[in-house]
Order: sequence, then C-alpha cells, then structure tokens
Amino acid sequence: MASSGRRLAAVALIAVAGLTLAACNTGQETPPGGLSTNSAGTPVTGGTLNMLGKGDVDYMDPNVSYYSVGYLNLRLWSRQLFTYPAEPGGKNTSPVADLATEIPTAANGGISADGKTYTIKIKPGAKWNTSPARQVTAADLVRGVKRTANPVQPFGGSPDFAALLVGYQAFAEGFAKVPKTAAAIQAYLEKTPLPGVVAKDETTVEFKLTQPATYFVDMLTLPAFSPAPVEVLKYLPGSTELGNNSPSDGPYKVDSWVPTKSITYSRNPAWDPATDPVRKAYVDKVVVNETVSQDSVQQQLQTGTPSADMEFDVAPPPSQLPALQAKKDPNLTIGDTAGSNPYVIYNTVSPNNNKALANPKVRQALSYAINRDHILQVLGGKTLNPPLTHVLPDVIVGSKQIDPYPYDPDKAKQLLAEAGFPNLTLKFLYRNAAEGSSKAFQTIQQDLSKVGITVTGVPSPNADFYVKYLQVPTVAQRGVWDLSLAGWGADWYGNAALSFFNPLFSGKPSFPPVGSNFGLYDDPETNTLIKQAIAAPTTDQAAELWAKADARVMDQAAFYPLTNNKQANYHAEQVKNAVYVPSLQNYDPTNVWLAKGKQG
Repeated sequence: MASSGRRLAAVALIAVAGLTLAACNTGQETPPGGLSTNSAGTPVTGGTLNMLGKGDVDYMDPNVSYYSVGYLNLRLWSRQLFTYPAEPGGKNTSPVADLATEIPTAANGGISADGKTYTIKIKPGAKWNTSPARQVTAADLVRGVKRTANPVQPFGGSPDFAALLVGYQAFAEGFAKVPKTAAAIQAYLEKTPLPGVVAKDETTVEFKLTQPATYFVDMLTLPAFSPAPVEVLKYLPGSTELGNNSPSDGPYKVDSWVPTKSITYSRNPAWDPATDPVRKAYVDKVVVNETVSQDSVQQQLQTGTPSADMEFDVAPPPSQLPALQAKKDPNLTIGDTAGSNPYVIYNTVSPNNNKALANPKVRQALSYAINRDHILQVLGGKTLNPPLTHVLPDVIVGSKQIDPYPYDPDKAKQLLAEAGFPNLTLKFLYRNAAEGSSKAFQTIQQDLSKVGITVTGVPSPNADFYVKYLQVPTVAQRGVWDLSLAGWGADWYGNAALSFFNPLFSGKPSFPPVGSNFGLYDDPETNTLIKQAIAAPTTDQAAELWAKADARVMDQAAFYPLTNNKQANYHAEQVKNAVYVPSLQNYDPTNVWLAKGKQG
C-alpha cells in the first residue's frame, strides 16, 4: 500500500512521508502485538467518534484504494473475504474469515490437491444496504475483482496477482482499451469472463491460480478483493459520485463525502453483527474532519476537545514524540510495521540535468551523499525509526542484511565526476503540511549541498501528492520532480517479498497507475530475478532469490531506503479499546467505544 500497504498495498505516514499500507508497543513499552490502550471497563454503545486529519482517502472505492488511510475508511463500510482482526497478542497479522465462512484448507476442501484452485463460500446473511437489502453474492465478488483492472483507475497493487490469477493479464489488457465511460466499462465487465475468478453458485466463488501460492489467503485480505454490487457500475471507478452512492455491507454507511473536507458515516441497518466476527461497531456515528493541521490534531486530542477522539491520516508530530514517550503517556501507541517508510525515490526517467538520474552511477552517488542518520534524527530518532539499508524489512522472508551505501560524501563526489555530472540541480517533491516530510526534504537538501548538488523544493498538498504527482507517470517523465519521499508496507506478512518487488521494482508492469514504481525503474536483471523468485518451488529457494533481487535493486540504486519505521498513534482519553492494527496503521475505529458522558 503506497502506503498499503499495504497497503499494504501501496499503502502514508503523514508525520513522516505518508501513511503506508502495512505489531505493537504502547508508550509504556509493553510487548508487541497490537495491544489495546485504555480498554478497561464494560463496552459502551452509542455516540459519535470524531476523527481529525489533514488529508483524504485516495479513493472511496474498495477495488481501487491502495493506501492505508483508504483502508481505514473502508474498514467501516466494506467487508472482504478475509481480514485482520483487532486482537492483541500478535493475532492482528493473521487473517480470519470475514465474509467467507472459513479459511480454506486442503482438509476442508477449500484448496485443491495441486494447490491451484481455491473454493470459498460467502456467509449467508451478509447483505448490502440496498432497498430491499439483499445477500452479498459470489457474482458480486467476481465483479469486484474484475473492477481492479478498470481503465479509469486500476488497482495499484495488481502486480501482486496479475500473473497469478488465470486469465487476469489478458482480461486487464482488453479492459485497458475500453472507453473510459461508465457504460463501456459495464459492458466489458459483464460480457468478458475472467477465467481465474468464477461464481459457482450464489455464494460460492472459485479462484484458479497459475501456480500454487501459500500466501493466497493473505492476499485476499486486500480490499481490492471486495465484492462490488451491481449498483456501482452506474459510476466511474474511484469517482466522488461513486463514493457518495456505494452500497455498504459493513456496519456503517457513507452518508456524505466531501473530498479533502469531511466524511460522515452512520449505522447500516442491513448489517447483521452475527455475520461479522471482526467489527463490534460500538459507536453510532463517525465524523471525519479533514481540515485540521497536524499540530492542532495533537493538541485537541491531548486537551480533551469534545470534537476530537482519534487521528485520521496524521500521527503525533515527530518533535513531540520524545516527550510523550518520556512521560509514558497511556494514550500513545508505538506499533511495529512491516514496511519501508519513508524512502527516497529517484526519478530514473527525469529529463532534467541531461537525464543524469538515468545513470546508476549518479544514483549511487546520491545514495552515498545522503546521511541516513541525519534524516532519522529529524523523524524522531532511531528508536522510532530503526535504520533500513536495503529493500526488505527483517520480518519478510528473503531479507538479508546489507548496507551498500554508508555515508561517504567523498565517494559521492568521485562518482559524480566519473559520470560527468559534478554539479546537479534537482527538484524534490514533498508534502509541506507534514512536519516529517518537510524536515526530511530540508535535511536531504543540506546533505546534497555538501557534494555540489542544489535541491529545490516542489511542495504538494497531502491530497495531491499521490493522485496528482506520483501516480501519474507523465509527471515524472516531464521532470516535474527528480526526488521524492514515499512509504511502503507489506500487503501481507511473512512470505510477502512479492508485495514489495512486484509493485515497486518489476519494470513496466509496475509503472503507475497499475503499480507503485513511481521512479519508473526498469532493469532486465531485476525483472528476471523477481520472476525466478516467484516461481521458486520452496520458500527457502525463494528467500535466496529475493535476497539476490534485493542486492540487485540496491546495486542499481533504484531508491534509497531509510527505515522500517514504527507507527506512532495517539487517541483522546475517552477512547477505549483502541487496538492498533498494522494493516490500517491506526486503531480500528469499528472496535473502539467512548466513555460515558464523553460521546462526542
């Protein structure tokens, strides 16, 4: 998640660079595992949960959203076959059945003997809030998966599964040629089969894979695999109109979405809690204010402002975290992630400086010239930002410790001279409303000035950063930016190297908007290693190949990693049962309750 990420997929921590898609220590350094804070007492129902932020979702559309803030929003009104529960003790990274009746296994008949067919049943009683309410069906699920390939705004994490689902690549290639109108999209979607996803009866869906994939259930936790009711076909994918008119199968429904301003949710009368083991839905209403600065959000949460309960897309400002930790503030949670957030992107196709950034030697020079320690310090220090010197965080299969670019300005100058670019002027895209993003830009600007590189800023509002800049390849190709920051988290956990390499480094198939390879890196040797790792018959063999792919990406200086960050979150005192869920990079809003007398 660009952060997604993982969002998860693509998956962006606003305090740093942007919440990603991506367990958990509280401010009292309690053990990892997504622990709840301030949860003592009997649950209280009712009230309005007020969430504050500075930015917006990427898309109010389950099949295309690929951003942890988008996932946080979807948790309230959209359900998936499987999801991650808000449970402490490490359970929040193990999938559980949501719309599905059970986790498929070979023993229960859900997985074929060859590991390439998954048969999954949808729970009876899970309904859309249509008029009248109706059952969520296997046909809805097929429609949802097909929508990920739509030509208007395809799902950014589709490189995860494009080659895995039988027939998906051909289906997507045909879809890309369809006119970008609701009628044309509906016609193609209804007339064109997707062999890898088939409705066997009203509530049974069958997935056919090109090869066994032990991580497939984990992959199906992605909101992209959400069912889509036929009503959504009236609207363009990802549009504001769709976001304000989508039927809900979760505990809440969207009453109003004014992009970059506000979102209001209320209870969904068609939701049956007996069918939903994940969401308790204690509060009656959720209101999101997207117009509050990062500093103001923190101040309001700490001082008991009645209309302030939880963060939406912001985190505590990095400069305030040491004091919050020192006093062991019980409303602060420091959660583990499986991510790389932030990292520095190199625009490999920028025409600026006579295409200097196309030269790996220039990118290597930049990597030697950037002082990782300086950046981590302004982001809150190494306790919150453990250094990451290569692609894969250590919790991901295939991670191998290497540090190819220790800080060495003399080496940087030497490489720049050898490449014929002793003096460069680079444009740095950053989010000026985020303290961490602004400080990281300033720090990199200072570091690079020491080797003769001038860096100028390209400030962006949070809401525009991905959708108007990074996700639009022509912006990179025009040289609007040369360097930027992004964040990434695993789309699932453990055996998840695929969810880093396929969306970020696999050449043209990973270019935006279908991927998150924002710097348009394309290296044949890297692409071959990725394909070999995906096809490896054992996890051990895959791990070796992923490590080789990691080393190749670093050798080519495709990007500059900084940290496998920890996620800081803060909530107001009246918020109880605040359980951190790594895939949301926040507390689960469907499981918190508000103390009596302080219900918004």
